[in-house]
Amino acid sequence: MWGGRFSAGPDAIMEEINASVDFDQKLAAQDIAGSRAHAAMLHDQGILSSEDAASIDQGLSTILSEIESGTFSFSRALEDIHMNVESRLAELIGSSAGRLHTARSRNDQVALDFRMWVRDQTVAMQASLSRLIEVMLDRADEHADTIMPGFTHLQTAQPVTFGHHCLAYVEMLARDRSRMADAYERMNECPLGAAALAGTGFRIDRHATANALGFREPSRNSLDTVSDRDFALEFLAAASICGTHLSRLAEEIVIWSTPQFGFVRLSDKFSTGSSIMPQKKNPDAAELVRGKVGRMNGSLIGLLTVMKGLPLTYSKDMQEDKEGVFDAAETLELCLAAMTGMIADMEISRDAMRAAAGSGYSTATDLADWLVREAGLPFRDAHHATGHAVALAESKGCDLAELDLSDLQKINSAFTDDIFNVLTVEASVASRTSFGGTAPDNVRQQVRAWRERLKS
Repeated sequence: MWGGRFSAGPDAIMEEINASVDFDQKLAAQDIAGSRAHAAMLHDQGILSSEDAASIDQGLSTILSEIESGTFSFSRALEDIHMNVESRLAELIGSSAGRLHTARSRNDQVALDFRMWVRDQTVAMQASLSRLIEVMLDRADEHADTIMPGFTHLQTAQPVTFGHHCLAYVEMLARDRSRMADAYERMNECPLGAAALAGTGFRIDRHATANALGFREPSRNSLDTVSDRDFALEFLAAASICGTHLSRLAEEIVIWSTPQFGFVRLSDKFSTGSSIMPQKKNPDAAELVRGKVGRMNGSLIGLLTVMKGLPLTYSKDMQEDKEGVFDAAETLELCLAAMTGMIADMEISRDAMRAAAGSGYSTATDLADWLVREAGLPFRDAHHATGHAVALAESKGCDLAELDLSDLQKINSAFTDDIFNVLTVEASVASRTSFGGTAPDNVRQQVRAWRERLKS
């Protein structure tokens, strides 16, 4: 491949560090699609004869079939997917294969292949995210009025509904899907034709090639084109943020499934046992989702580190751009599938959630709000009075609703019997009717709105 510039072949160590075909063969379909579009453009521009164009296209079609059937023999001595394809094409059609590389370089070729692969992944992730969102919406609708404790600092804060809790993750996942869609738009520029770094003197039609490969337009600067890996970084960043959301949900599933909480029960399909303790049912699928996010984060930091010190344009360091992206894509796809399955068949304990929702004086804010609304107290004064009520309930070992009215009136004379109407978790949840609040009607309305968004 290196032609007359070098008199000797690569040393075994150099071949080991230099070869990338072990992993970049994943780009085979994109590489062949790009080559076929390039050959067609060269023919249309009068740079490639009809005979050579037809021969090249047929040969590339044959190679794609060989790769898909598993009969193609990859050679590490040929370094990468590009040279493996070109070498096999020469075996099939002879010297005409050498004309395919007219007006392009491996620099713009790999930029094209990798960008197309990542672009496809953003589409796949949007579909997987939509499936998980749909499952979360089903559970939200089903449990729009299932009361559970809402937490801050993992301490009981105020009652909410499990449906509302599910919708919180719908919001996160929808942002993840939006990030993938946004990344798609920015990466939807065709690198082919930038050549090594300066463009080419051949009269090529980059707009035609971009159109043939489904890009919005060709990239506008040849230097940036061959050195840009923002599309891979954006994908990794979006994957890491999405993974973080999945990890937070996985952590909650792990907590909720403990006997101490007992909020949910995972199916046997997403649980494992213990080799020594026969009673154990471990939420391993959730734990693995939580753990695998570290790999995605590592891939993002790895590529950021590779790119941070590179001058324009292409450097061989950039060969390290692919493996982390490949791994992150496969990992995220697996995590999304696992989470979709877990959520879909997870058993919810309404009774355990309801019992926990009333613990920890979760309706204290409702008491303070009542003093503001009904007695006209400034909120800070109401907050102070409520704190005294909580302290009194703690000393008596009872809930707020179990305090005597006379005890409450010693704290503030404004209390009346009406206060006990707001101190149930049902009343608390039902009162949170502000937009985005946890009231069951709000939840159902948001479910309907999100389903309409998914359709559009």
